Amino acid sequence: MSSLLLLFVTNPLVIPQNGVAIAMVNPLAGPDHQFAAWFHAHLTQTFVTVLRALCEPGSSEWIGVVLFFAVLFFVWKRWWPSLATLIVAVPGGMLLNELVKMLVHRPRPFVAGQFVDWSGYSFASGHTIGATLLYGQLALFIVPSIKARRWRTLTVAGAILIVLLVGFSRIALGAHYLTDVLAGVVFGLLWLALCLIAGKPMRRNRLPIPSNLLPDSGAILVPIQQTGERAQSPLS
Repeated sequence: MSSLLLLFVTNPLVIPQNGVAIAMVNPLAGPDHQFAAWFHAHLTQTFVTVLRALCEPGSSEWIGVVLFFAVLFFVWKRWWPSLATLIVAVPGGMLLNELVKMLVHRPRPFVAGQFVDWSGYSFASGHTIGATLLYGQLALFIVPSIKARRWRTLTVAGAILIVLLVGFSRIALGAHYLTDVLAGVVFGLLWLALCLIAGKPMRRNRLPIPSNLLPDSGAILVPIQQTGERAQSPLS
């Protein structure tokens, strides 16, 4: 699966393996460079300020703060399965993305310019995968508890909108190519799906007993007394 996803990375992509450089073909190389060049040529100080605000929900600092309060809430509620899922899904997925960055070793679209101050590698977008993991996992926690269909739809739409804005801002700022952002979304969704499947047995063990299987609280239990007399059969 990962090898197929790497095919969407822009040229030139070089993966060092035992000192041998392996180049991947990218069918989206044209749009990758076109988007990056167009936004880089039209950046202004005001535009950059807006874009930096849009990408902030995907920053490691913002995600750390949200995770801190989420962990406190789950500990207070003693929701241990949810706490374990959150920790594995979000920080775990972000750490795996850093490993992908080191393996792919892809440079940023622009490393010099008036509004360029990036460090590290480009593939895949850390901001995008962080936003996908955090807001996607929070939506998975919240949506099942919402009864109204409209509010469930708004919750999912809000999470998707945040991810799209973060991804767009990273492309427009020249921090990532289009394929970096697409890969961040795909990797994030795959990791969330894997965590959801892996955590299913743990959630099943925590399922409450259905109320229809419990005795009615208003029922009166009457003890059955045994008598020494044996009931006679009507046929005797």
